[in-house]
Amino acid sequence: MNDKEQTRALRDRLLGQRFDIVFVNGGIANQMTGDTMADVSADEFSQIMLTNVLGVMRAVEELGVLIRPGGVIGVMSSGQGSIANNSNGTNDVYRTSKAALNQAMASYAGRHATDGRAMILLAPGWIRTELGGGNAPVGVEEAMPEIADVLVAQQDTPGLRYLDRRGQPVPW
Repeated sequence: MNDKEQTRALRDRLLGQRFDIVFVNGGIANQMTGDTMADVSADEFSQIMLTNVLGVMRAVEELGVLIRPGGVIGVMSSGQGSIANNSNGTNDVYRTSKAALNQAMASYAGRHATDGRAMILLAPGWIRTELGGGNAPVGVEEAMPEIADVLVAQQDTPGLRYLDRRGQPVPW
């Protein structure tokens, strides 16, 4: 069973249930984070885009029908997906994938503008995870309660927003 079929199977198992919040997280980066677009292999670029954009959006498309009106569809984005905040030009591939995810969510939001659901792109900041590395200043145990609080606070507030883990807007 491929990932598309697995996502549909999950949705089918959950049909009939309604959720207040569904939060989708998918993220990988290329092996050499300093690589420019010219340096990364096509295979590695494709894998990052498949994971960070297509996989996440498949989950959103399939699981979005399970969220009650007034509920929240949350997606883990990144501050690095902000085009406005890209002043240092690093991490080309990861940044590109998260900006593409943000654009895909904007398209989803446009198609579902009358559904009455909040759609949140969440930029958690630099977190100590396998992706963020051991030098990140914030641990998962510290960040997740803040992320959960932001998602809960967005209930009954329809529309698409790009927020950090403290609920502050992130420039697109």
